Amino acid sequence: MSEATLIDVLSAHRFDEAKLAAYLQGRIPGAEHGMTIQQFQGGQSNPTFLLSIGENRYVLRKKPPGKLLPSAHMVEREYQVISALGSTDVPVPTARLLCEDPDVIGTPFYIMDHVEGRVHSHPLLEKVSAEQRMPIHRSMIETMAKLHNVDWKAVGLESYGRHEGYVARQIKRWSGQFEASRTGDMPSMDALMAWLPENAPQDDVTTIAHGDFRIGNLILHPERPEVVAILDWELATLGHPLSDLAYCCLPYHQNTGFEGMRGLKGLNLKDYNVPEEQQVLDWYCEFTGRTEIPNWNFFLAFSLFRLAAIVQGVYHRALQGNASNADALEVGKRASLLADTGWEIAQRK
Repeated sequence: MSEATLIDVLSAHRFDEAKLAAYLQGRIPGAEHGMTIQQFQGGQSNPTFLLSIGENRYVLRKKPPGKLLPSAHMVEREYQVISALGSTDVPVPTARLLCEDPDVIGTPFYIMDHVEGRVHSHPLLEKVSAEQRMPIHRSMIETMAKLHNVDWKAVGLESYGRHEGYVARQIKRWSGQFEASRTGDMPSMDALMAWLPENAPQDDVTTIAHGDFRIGNLILHPERPEVVAILDWELATLGHPLSDLAYCCLPYHQNTGFEGMRGLKGLNLKDYNVPEEQQVLDWYCEFTGRTEIPNWNFFLAFSLFRLAAIVQGVYHRALQGNASNADALEVGKRASLLADTGWEIAQRK
């Protein structure tokens, strides 16, 4: 991760560092000699920390403090999928340990290796040289395809999620999560919650689905235009691969210039050496052996609905005072914009 994203541990997320250090002795080499802890800023979900132990650096992810929505923030599942993918060609950090005992630092947590590299949150990649941008985007889609091509039964993830009905379950789940964190009227969200179950596609492909696959959740090689690790597996499950692809393509359907939305709509992407959406879909077909991408508008609308529900949850947590990002209140205002865009796409013929 970029060093610029490291901050002192936020007061709401402090824990007993001595207790953690004692727990890690004999489990992480060198822990008996002490460690320093900093927090990564950015990201809205599970608080994430950098542990420096001797010459080595590790990343600790834990559940947030406070009362949580049911089934949210399952760090145990993140650890399970990262561990399983360690034996594949999918780039993930090496998983080191999972602690499910809340007595150590207040919540369950896991530790993985820190991967050196670059993290850029905006798909324009303006801080990257122009000639690297197209290859980075291609590597991103190739990396997604590697994930979707994994034989999830062979790597021990047969029990990681149900093998069918992903889209219907997700619509139900995120409708429920939205209602649990609703703070007012949102007509487009109500419309989507009615429209999506009626229009869900019948093809039921199952792969490992990351659930939050975007440029900002990838670590790029320090110099080369390639992905070296996928981060933030909080929403991963067995699911429909086109949900990841559509989510990754949402910037093409969001206006540029709106704070925090990372939109590409309205830009001449050739000027930036960034691919058009059709190029992304073509790459995905090339890397997965698909011949087409059916029901594209449905998956875009579904992804915007899902993201709106997630963003609403962040906003709801911020109102309660336990969100993991200082700008979470600003984030909350985006939920209705996302739902509006999703409902507009849903109505396209």
